[in-house]
Amino acid sequence: MKKLVTLAAVLGLSASAAMAGGLEAPIVEGDPIAVEAGAAGSSSALVILPALLLLGALAASSSDS
Repeated sequence: MKKLVTLAAVLGLSASAAMAGGLEAPIVEGDPIAVEAGAAGSSSALVILPALLLLGALAASSSDS
């Protein structure tokens, strides 16, 4: 029983010493990065994929009944 109390005391004291510094946000310094706005190209996949998903959902809902 003495060993258990001693172990608990040692663990409790070491845990409080580990957290003594507290939490601080790291300071990150770096050069700012400039992003140039380019021409937004249209992709046919952006139109075709949602259309196919919509058709698939309509087909699945109509075949259930």
